[in-house]
Amino acid sequence: MSSKLIFEMSSVGRTGYRFPDIDVPVLPVKDQIKSSLLRESIPSLPEVSEVDIIRHYNSLSKKNFGVDAGFYPLGSCTMKYNPKINEDVGKMSGFTGIHPLQSEESVQGYLEMLYETTKSLCEITGMKWGTLQPFAGAHGEYTGMKLFKAYHKKKGDTKRNIILVPSSAHGTNPSSARISGFKVQEITADERGLVSVENLKEHLSDEVAGIMLTNPNTLGLFEKDIIEIARLVHEAGGLLYYDGANMNAIMGKVRPGDMGFDVIHLNLHKTMSTPHGGGGPGAGPVFVSERLVEFLPTPDIKKDGDNYSFEYNIPNSMGRVSGFFGNMAVLVRAYTYIITMGSDGLQKASEYAVLNANYLKEKLRSNYHLYYDNVCMHEFVLSAKKMKEEFGITALDIAKGLLDYGVHPPTIYFPLIVPEAIMIEPTETESKETLDSFVDAMNEIYKKAKETPEELHEAPVNTAVRRVDEVLAAKQPILKWHPE
Repeated sequence: MSSKLIFEMSSVGRTGYRFPDIDVPVLPVKDQIKSSLLRESIPSLPEVSEVDIIRHYNSLSKKNFGVDAGFYPLGSCTMKYNPKINEDVGKMSGFTGIHPLQSEESVQGYLEMLYETTKSLCEITGMKWGTLQPFAGAHGEYTGMKLFKAYHKKKGDTKRNIILVPSSAHGTNPSSARISGFKVQEITADERGLVSVENLKEHLSDEVAGIMLTNPNTLGLFEKDIIEIARLVHEAGGLLYYDGANMNAIMGKVRPGDMGFDVIHLNLHKTMSTPHGGGGPGAGPVFVSERLVEFLPTPDIKKDGDNYSFEYNIPNSMGRVSGFFGNMAVLVRAYTYIITMGSDGLQKASEYAVLNANYLKEKLRSNYHLYYDNVCMHEFVLSAKKMKEEFGITALDIAKGLLDYGVHPPTIYFPLIVPEAIMIEPTETESKETLDSFVDAMNEIYKKAKETPEELHEAPVNTAVRRVDEVLAAKQPILKWHPE
């Protein structure tokens, strides 16, 4: 079959539609639209039949890879299968048909959903109250940093302008702190891959506003010293921020609020059921401890008897962080996920995520180097450093090789503290059979690396697009088709 682009299939005069004859008077185009807005020439759109256009889009859909098509063990990103009932609820006309400027009286059901979602997520995280406004994880981080600012400003601690960030942190953490006006100082990891308490002590001062970290951390390891870390930071006058990207490892087991955190954001599009490949959609709601409730963004959601409303009179609020009240469709999916799973289901999801990760870790350790040899949580990090030294095979070669086995590659070269990192997160939704198939593929790739490394240098060979020049593709992408 032809693999031509839709433009290359074009034939002059061919159409895939027919409009009915117009039976009303029509004004000339120049009288309907400003001349400054009119095109100078007819756009070069492809002229094709209906069947050609259908086959074109169907073919494109088959070239895409998603979690509905196969295994997607993208470390740190929680690319898991999500129940389709949550998609159906998110598309209900009672939600999609409302307008953000409707009166509160006309959207009581929606406000109730927002209130109950906030309440449920507070229970899950162990926090006092929160806001659903932030549109993504990094937006939640930014909100959290602004909450830090508001808290210290009210206390008169205006010189607190330093945020401590572990070396294993998510990349958005230092960025969010920086754009919020803070200076960033890095805290090193110890030999366990955990925050070095001794290094933390060296950085604490009356200029420290707080620390940002996630637990389990980006290496998939639980910060066993978290209670001590919280005590030290609080005694120094700082606050603790929890990056909730890895919340799917601990739901129902331990709560960030009980660890001593003051602010947390959740990636609902990871943990609570919204497919988020390709950069969206997302939601990064923020929850806080008692001491920070008064600074939460406005408006807040209030319940008075059976009535729900927005509260705008919040004197110490940091202000709005979104135009209305967050990404509605994602919040609906999250609420559906919570009430259908229940507390037992959420806990079971975390248990399976941890079980699957440790199963893969143990199955792969014989051929791949385990940089930090500890029991992991929902993800773990291998290193291809020894394979690079012995066979000339890099983490990138391994990732490209997996494409020929119908598996989306794991995250590579992150976190930065692990050379030739391969970060694997199987999630709770994959079966043992799928995990075993992945192990087989990884072991076959190791065999190729040892015996025929040149094959991996050429991988992938079975995909629609072979290995591209990734630097050139990033710097000079070709996003438009040209006839020549």
